[in-house]
This record gives sequence, C-alpha cells and structure tokens, in this order.
Amino acid sequence: MHWEWKTIIEPFKIKSVEPLGFTTREEREQVLKEAYYNLFKIPASKVLIDFLTDSGTSAMSSEQWAGIMRGDESYAGARSFYNLEKAVRDLTGYKEVLPTHQGRASERILFSVLGGKGKCIIANSHFDTTRANTEATGAEALDLPVKDALDFEKPGPFKGDMDVVALEKIINEKGAENIPLVILTVTNNSLGGQPVSMKNICEVSRICRKHKIPLFFDAARFAENSYFIKLREHGYQNKSPKEIAQEMFSYADGCLMSAKKDALVNIGGFLAMNNSEWAKRCREVEILGEGFPTYGGLAGRDLEAIAQGLVEILDEEYLKYRIKSVAYLGDGLRNHGIPIVEPPGGHAVYVNAMKFLSHIPQSEFPGQALACALYLEGGIRAVEIGSLMFGKNDQNTKKFIPAKMELVRLALPRRVYTQSHIDYVIEVFEHLAKEKNKIKGLRITEASEVLAHFTAKLVPV
Repeated sequence: MHWEWKTIIEPFKIKSVEPLGFTTREEREQVLKEAYYNLFKIPASKVLIDFLTDSGTSAMSSEQWAGIMRGDESYAGARSFYNLEKAVRDLTGYKEVLPTHQGRASERILFSVLGGKGKCIIANSHFDTTRANTEATGAEALDLPVKDALDFEKPGPFKGDMDVVALEKIINEKGAENIPLVILTVTNNSLGGQPVSMKNICEVSRICRKHKIPLFFDAARFAENSYFIKLREHGYQNKSPKEIAQEMFSYADGCLMSAKKDALVNIGGFLAMNNSEWAKRCREVEILGEGFPTYGGLAGRDLEAIAQGLVEILDEEYLKYRIKSVAYLGDGLRNHGIPIVEPPGGHAVYVNAMKFLSHIPQSEFPGQALACALYLEGGIRAVEIGSLMFGKNDQNTKKFIPAKMELVRLALPRRVYTQSHIDYVIEVFEHLAKEKNKIKGLRITEASEVLAHFTAKLVPV
C-alpha cells in the first residue's frame, strides 16, 4: 500500500552552514536610520532572515561546487561555455545562446537591438529592471495582465496570464510594426509570483505569429511555472516538469533569463533565440559591455554551475518541496489575518500592505513602511513592490502617480532556510498584526530618476 505522507521534507542534506545576523531591536532601529529606511542599504550582517530577493541567494549543490572546480577559464571558446550551450539548447530548443552576467544584461542587450523610440514592448507585467531597460531605449513598456491579477484576494490557478483580448486590441491600435517584442514573464513576479498557463502561452504565441511579432519569455522562474502547470492545468499531470518546460519554450522565439533564480546560482544569466541575425547584433552589443560572447561577463566556473543548475531545478521532488514551502508561509500568514496575494506564488508570498496598513495613504508608501517595520521588529528583510518601486511623477502636472498595488514581497531563497525559520517569520507577523496601527508612513528626501527604490532615502512621516 502506498502512503502519502503529510509532512514535506527538504529533499537535500545540509553540508555547509553560515551564521545568521542576530541583533537587538535597538541596534536595528539605529541601522534603519543610518540606511535612510531603505532596506537595500542595510548590511547583510545585520539581517537575520533575508527575504529581500530570491535572486542569486540560492544554496548551490555539491555537484555545482564540483563544477566550480572544473570550470575552464579560457578567454574564448571555453569548454564550460559549450556545456552551458548544450544545457540551454536541450531545455529550450533555441540554437543561439549568449551568456550574460545576469538577467538585466540580457534585457539591456535584447532591447537595445529590438527597442527604440516610438516602439512598444508588451508584457503580462514588466518587473523593475525590465521596465527600466525598455524605457532606456525610448520604447514604451506596456503591461497587459488579466483582470483577476489585481484582485489580490481572489484565488485563481493562473493569475499570471496575459490579457489576450487586450493584446489583440493594442496590436491593432499601435500597429504590429511598432511592437518589436512581446514578453511573457513566467512566473509573473510583479503581481504575486503567479504562473502563466500553457493555454495562455499558446494563445499569446498564436496572436504574435499571426502579426509576425517575436515572443520571448522572461524565464527566470520557468521551472516553478512548469510545475504549477503540472499541478493545475488539465492534461499535464502525467508530464515531467522538463517536458512541460520544453513545450513552453517551443511556443516562443527566444528567452532571456536571470540564472540567479531557477538555475540556482549566485551570478549569471543568458539570452537564447533562434534568429541568427538578431543573435549577431546582440553579440556585437554584448562584446561592448559584457565581454567575449562565450563568457559574457562570467567566469568559466559560473557557466558550469548554471549548466548543472538547469538540470537540478527540474527535479520533481525539489519543485514539490519548493512550492509547498512557499504555501506553508502563506498559510501561516493567512491564519493570523495577514492579507496576502492569493494564492501564494512560486518563489514568494506577497503581503497586501495597502490593506494591512489601511491607515497609511499611498503617498506615504505603506509597502515600504511595512518592510521597515518587519525589519525593526524581527530583523527580517523584504522588498516593497509598490509606489516606491513603480510610482512616478507625471511629466506634465508634476504630480506623483502611485502604483496600482502596495505589496511587500517575501522572496524565499532556494535551499537556504528551514521550516523553523519560516515559523519565526510567521510569529513576527503575528506580533505586527497586533501593533500595526503604530506603524507610520514614510516620505522621500532623495531619489534618483531611474530605479529609485534601490537608492532612495526616506524618513518617517
């Protein structure tokens, strides 16, 4: 008799550990002041649980560390590049593979070739660097999420989908010749880490091919998206995550990836496609900023680690553990009345700060206020996805336009924290829920024009 155990265990053993940054509340209060209430400015040694990002924060495996030692550091044509190229081709089917130092480099290269003034790049949702790299070329970054994506309390299996009716309408309005690219971010990071269905991928692909518009994936979390398809979409229950991923990639013309997420490495990324002419132009840009196209700003050992990570990430036991562990955090917060984006995503739980801190207006950045309170009370670092990240000043009226959401993302690094760490995070939120009316808003004293949330300085209102 086969028994299905209720307890989901980590599908790995821990071979190496590093100490956590224990601090007192008084210390953290001073740290926040010195960091101008910007969590990006806080030294990692002063952080106890770091949920700032799941990017580049994974624990690598023994096989990846072995790859580090095998890395070929030749300047051109290194063996490690060909190992990565083989792994990417096997996964995606794309013949042209360009390594980069991380995802935003892939964005910059691709958009500089295909973007430009008067152009419009459409996505289900652009994340911060994707939007900034699009706009840096003079192009417009346009988001077309499905309507349910912004209804944070309403559960849904594939809230990361693109609105295909709106897509067809925008193409007809702007003209296909002015849309050089459509991007599907899988999973949709900006709006709760929600997956994109295969049905939606097929429909977006059909529309793009009908209008001869290239379709690319932002594939940073492709494996998590594949596993959600296996769990939630009819006809995929008996397929492996790799088979699902390969089918996904078959509907697009290329992908860009930050390997720092689902390739389980601390640095690296790649750009892959079938169009040899685009690839030629991209390599010319890459040489200027990243280095020779067979290393792309990376050491040979990094290329080896990415190649191995692309294999490990598709292990079904790992993906089962990964999705369940994120859901465990979501369940714990929900049980204490913390409003989250439903359902929990693949890599993170997103707290609805606008609802949780309803006494703080958007002009006082409730998401950032909650993130700061979380650090102050528990030494937990998270990231705001709201008006500090996506708000902007109207060029005509000079008035501040807030974002459509005020979220705090708790991004779980892969293979790093155990259940007791998550239980601690839930306990801190339980305390915050009782004291939430004491949390004050913030105002900006200094901010840059581009990606302000990384460097802004704030003070309490």
